[in-house]
Amino acid sequence: MLRLCAALIVSLAALSPAQAQLRGHGGPVRALAVSADGQSVLSGSFDSSAIRWSLSRNAAEQVLRFHDSAVNAVAILPDGRGVTAGEDGRIAIWRPGTAQPEQVLQGHSAPIVSLALSPDGRSLASASWDRSVRVWPLGDGGGAPRVLEGHQDNVNGVAFMPDGRPVSAGYDAAIRIWPASGDGAATIVMLPTALNNVAVAPDGEIVTGGADGKVYFVGPDGQVLGAIEAGETPIVTVAVSRDGALIAAAGIRGAVAIIDRKTRALARTLVGPGLPVWSAAFLPDHRTLVTGGADRLVRRWNAVTGEPLGAVPVAGSEDPLARFAGDRGAEVFRACVACHTLTPDEGNRAGPTLAGIFGRKIATLPGYAFSEALTKMDIVWTPETVAKLFEVGPAAYTPGTKMPEQRIGSPEDREALVAFLAKATR
Repeated sequence: MLRLCAALIVSLAALSPAQAQLRGHGGPVRALAVSADGQSVLSGSFDSSAIRWSLSRNAAEQVLRFHDSAVNAVAILPDGRGVTAGEDGRIAIWRPGTAQPEQVLQGHSAPIVSLALSPDGRSLASASWDRSVRVWPLGDGGGAPRVLEGHQDNVNGVAFMPDGRPVSAGYDAAIRIWPASGDGAATIVMLPTALNNVAVAPDGEIVTGGADGKVYFVGPDGQVLGAIEAGETPIVTVAVSRDGALIAAAGIRGAVAIIDRKTRALARTLVGPGLPVWSAAFLPDHRTLVTGGADRLVRRWNAVTGEPLGAVPVAGSEDPLARFAGDRGAEVFRACVACHTLTPDEGNRAGPTLAGIFGRKIATLPGYAFSEALTKMDIVWTPETVAKLFEVGPAAYTPGTKMPEQRIGSPEDREALVAFLAKATR
C-alpha cells in the first residue's frame, strides 16, 4: 500500500516546465535543501514524507517515507545522498533510488528542527528541541556525535561558520558560536527576542530571524552588527544566497522579504498566497529562490526582480482564512493553520481539527493519535485554558506534547484568538 501511495504521489507531482511550481506533498512544506549543482531539491513536509525533485523536469523523482511524523529538516550531501530529520528525533540518510535509509542516527530526545552540513562535508549538525546540538561524523567510520549543550530553551536553528565552527540559535534568544572541536566554551550572544532560525554568509556573518519580525546580523566574533525590520510577524526562516549578496526572510503571513545584505536594506517583498512560509533556499545561481509553506507547494521565485517563476495561486479559495479577512484573531491563528483545521469536514492535519474544541477534554477527539502524556491530563478546552496554553507555552502547559512551541505575549492577541476560535469552530 505504501508503494502504491508513493507511486501515486510521484505521478501526480509531474508538472509542465512552464508551471514551475512543484505539487506533491499532502501537508505543509516544512524544509528545503538544494543540491550543489542546483539540479535537485529535497523537501520535507508535515505529511511525514520527503520528496526528491528534479528541477529540470519539474517532477518528483522519489518519495521518501520513514519518519513517524513531520519531516522538519533536510539536507543534501556532496555525494548526492539525502538527509531527513523529523519530529520523531531521528535522522535518516538516503542513497538516491533506495526505498529505505542506509543509515539512521539516533540520540535526540525531542523533535529535530534544523540540519547543517560542515564546509568540508565531513560533519552533519542537528538542532533539537531537547535544547542540544549534535555534530555527527560522516563517512565510513561514523562514530558518536559531539553533543553541544547550554541553550536554555528549544534550539531552532544550526549552521556552520566557514572555519567549521557550529552556530546555533534558540528560543532562549541566544546565538551560540561553538568551538570547531573539543570542549571549549561557546561564545554567547544574547538578542532581544526568541530566534527561529540561523544562516551564515560566506564571509562568516551570522544572520538570524527573530520572533519580533526582525533579521539580526552578528559578526564572526559575536559582535551584534545591526538589525532590519523584515515583517510584522515572527520570521520563521532565513536563507543567504551562496554569494552572500541576498537574504530571504520568510514569516507567518506568507510574504518573503529579500534583503540586500551589504546595505542592510529591504530590496523587495515576494508576495504569495498569504499562508505561512516555513522554508526557503537559494539555488547556486544566487538569484533563484525556492520556498515551501502551508499551501503544500514548492515555489520558485526570481529574488532579484521579485517575480514568481510560473503560475502562482493567490489568496482565495486556497486560503482557509480568506472569509475572515480583517479579523485580528484570524491573523493570530494564521500561525496555526499549517497544523489545524477549523471544521470537521476538513479533518485532521499534523494536529487534530479544532472543530468543536470548546468543552472538549484534551486528547479525546476520535480518530487522532495523541501523545500518551496528553491522554493522562484533565484539561478541558475553554477560552481560559486555550489562552493559558499560549500565555505560558505548550511545553509548560501540556508537557509531552508534540505541538510546536509558541507563545502569544500580548493579552489582546490571546483574547482575539479565543474569540475567533469560538466563532470559527462551532
